[in-house]
Amino acid sequence: MTDVARRAGVALGTVSNVLNYPEKVSPETVQRVRDVIDELGFVRNTNARDLAGGRSRTIGLSVIDISNSLFVDIARGAQNFAEETGLNVMIANSDNKLESQDASLSFFDGSRVAGILLAPMQDSRASIDRVRRHGRPVVVLNYDDGDDDTCRVLVDNELVGYLAAQHLISLGRTRLAFIGGRDNLQPVHLRRAGARRAVEEAGGRVTLEEIPTETLDPPSGAEVGRAIIGRPPADRPDGVIAVTDLLGMAIIQVFNGAGVAVPSDIAVMGCDHNSAAWGGTISLTSVQMRGLEMGREGLRLLIDEISTSRDEHVHQTVMLEPAIVARESTVGRSAVVQR
Repeated sequence: MTDVARRAGVALGTVSNVLNYPEKVSPETVQRVRDVIDELGFVRNTNARDLAGGRSRTIGLSVIDISNSLFVDIARGAQNFAEETGLNVMIANSDNKLESQDASLSFFDGSRVAGILLAPMQDSRASIDRVRRHGRPVVVLNYDDGDDDTCRVLVDNELVGYLAAQHLISLGRTRLAFIGGRDNLQPVHLRRAGARRAVEEAGGRVTLEEIPTETLDPPSGAEVGRAIIGRPPADRPDGVIAVTDLLGMAIIQVFNGAGVAVPSDIAVMGCDHNSAAWGGTISLTSVQMRGLEMGREGLRLLIDEISTSRDEHVHQTVMLEPAIVARESTVGRSAVVQR
């Protein structure tokens, strides 16, 4: 700033006013100072300014998998609300790796962000406690850690699985298969429990086969799809619930290649409304996860915690309800076109 003031022939305070309160400076002086700023390549150190002022205007957001549009929507919801409130959001993707998530939280902590939004898939309380001890509030998204001392925004994942199974049952499907990955991932565990509940309520006229997968990615879905078509037709399920849309998309592709008609032979649906799985030849039924609302609500809770003393802040849990989005893979093309 001293270099800018010297080159522009103005006082240091004038440069400060141009940067922060340009309405206090004549338009000619503002333009002269900005020209010098461009000429010298001056970039204001926002972190230093915030630290000097005693507070940061930056929020950290760590998500487990940015390739899943749920987490893209969470980021967009947080970003949109941040713009309305004069905040900035730094986003980190842990790519389904707990060690990468820990590294992101450490980076946010070292950057002195005002607070952190965390969307994990596994219990992260140790990492959360570490950054909170350093004065960084944390709001957890899409994961119920059972800790009443943390604000959370959740989608009812048990209801996700329940709605998925109930949708197929309402279409007359009686031999359901739940395709899911590791049960230590909370959304997988809860969606499986929801599917079981819907089948139990059907009173014995519907069966549920549970087929595990190594991962939640397309190769695992393709492997399951090949195993299903390797059976005699009478031994195949007539309705498939894939715990992720990517699994469901891969299963449909294998069925198409083998001449198994979707949905007339086997109806297939996903559970997480991932836009990455919307580009196939058959549009995929899924469950809307309310990511935009989750990001927005999470940042609202975080701002409230930042602006309230620890003794006065009351932690809240916001539960968002999912909803079925019916497409061709379960109801057929004619029903989609008609709707």
